Amino acid sequence: MSEKIYSWFLRLYPSRFRESYGGEALQLFRDRARDEKGFFERLRLWLDLLADLAISVPREHYHFQPEFFGVSAQRLEGIPAFFVLESGSPRPGALFSGGILTLVCVITFSVWLSQPALSRPFRALTSQSRSPASERPSAFRRAPSHATDSTREKSSALRPSDVPAASSRSTEAEAGDASNVVPRQDSRFFPPPPPPPQPQAVQPGGAADTTILVEGKDPGVNAAERHRVIDGAIENLKQYYVYPDRAQKVSEGLLAHERNGDYDGVTNGKTFADVLTREMRGASQDMHLVVVYSETLLPERPRSSTVEDLVRYRNALEQQNCTFEKVEILPHNIGYLKLNAFPDPSVCESRARSEMRRLNDADAIVFDLRENRGGSPDMVMLMAAYLFDHPEYMYSPRENTTELSWTRSPVPGNKLADKPAYILTSASTFSAAEHFSYDMKMLKRATIVGETTSGAPHSGVFHRIDEHFGMGIPETKPINPFSKSDWVAVGVEPDVKVKAADALETAIKLAEIKLGKK
Repeated sequence: MSEKIYSWFLRLYPSRFRESYGGEALQLFRDRARDEKGFFERLRLWLDLLADLAISVPREHYHFQPEFFGVSAQRLEGIPAFFVLESGSPRPGALFSGGILTLVCVITFSVWLSQPALSRPFRALTSQSRSPASERPSAFRRAPSHATDSTREKSSALRPSDVPAASSRSTEAEAGDASNVVPRQDSRFFPPPPPPPQPQAVQPGGAADTTILVEGKDPGVNAAERHRVIDGAIENLKQYYVYPDRAQKVSEGLLAHERNGDYDGVTNGKTFADVLTREMRGASQDMHLVVVYSETLLPERPRSSTVEDLVRYRNALEQQNCTFEKVEILPHNIGYLKLNAFPDPSVCESRARSEMRRLNDADAIVFDLRENRGGSPDMVMLMAAYLFDHPEYMYSPRENTTELSWTRSPVPGNKLADKPAYILTSASTFSAAEHFSYDMKMLKRATIVGETTSGAPHSGVFHRIDEHFGMGIPETKPINPFSKSDWVAVGVEPDVKVKAADALETAIKLAEIKLGKK
């Protein structure tokens, strides 16, 4: 009965939180309930639960970071990539009602559970085996802190003549890029999940590890699948990873953990993917390696985009003004541009250049990327070109350094190359928006104002392992002249740290001081 009550309390969390951590939270509840016997111990358990709910439920709803549903796969020429994102928060009234109901229920059941007659069924319900500590990302446990960025080291300046010419710009997409429209398909990118599968009945006489697939449920992973995923990951690392020595080290580490039985207790798919990601990153010191898990079946071959996809993509961007939400001149001749994505230039180059011309006579410019969810690196290069009067190297973690790694500066007729620039960021600033912010900060061309960005991963190439698992592997060796690391996992730190809601006001004050205006 107690476990059912706790399961009901978990419904207060967002659905994505429950899908990712609900099983581990229930297991931890079982463990504590089994070990903490007696009235005071049980009372403490439920009081801890109440405190956890009061703190973590609002946090998960209001600071929820949306995940991408899918990324593009096989592309037709010129069709752009994007991610579809989902976010949302309950109404304040719902949270208040839920909190009151939680308080009443916890007090009521704490008294109820203290009755001696209930001790035997309580023990029977909670006598479950312990799960490994590594498999319990629960609200009761403190989340691991992100690694700090290593000391930045400058290298000698790069020039376009230092590298050979390239025939075309890499089209690898960043994990997490979004323009909220129709996907480009390319097998080198994270594939979009297909429609949920229909439930499949177990056939008589089938394999022992056959599992019924239920929409929206994690069927779990058994020993055979764990072994298959590890073998697939090792094969991909040795074949594709740009650093062969690290591939060998990571492979040996995964095999050692498997032999030692370290993965035996991990039966949740997402948890297993997270564990493998952590092990690979620890052995390689490469935060761009990632293993991902999809509850829905991953297609063997990505679906090709159609002409209708491209038409819908264009129409969606036109309706959104290519995500240029606001472009205006503020008091004291400060230009303001709010851009919510970096859409593909094949569709939006004309609009981008038109909006930049509107700000051409401004004395300073503010780029508002607080709600920017990423997009095309080509649009990043196009926008960056307006801030320089000469070709400037732009580091991208997904591309080898070529002549196309430099901005196409100067832009004819542009007057913004020597004007003060400010970039507004938030914890929701994502992927390509971080690419723009990172380079502008490292080149000392713009002042970053706001919050640390999301630190979105940008593994370059996706490889399918089986029906549910895949992995992202860096296959290029770009030159980063600014630092040994970039923004993955740690985000881009602002130069002026303020709450995202106060970033615009702060940037305007900084611009006014810079321009000597009151």
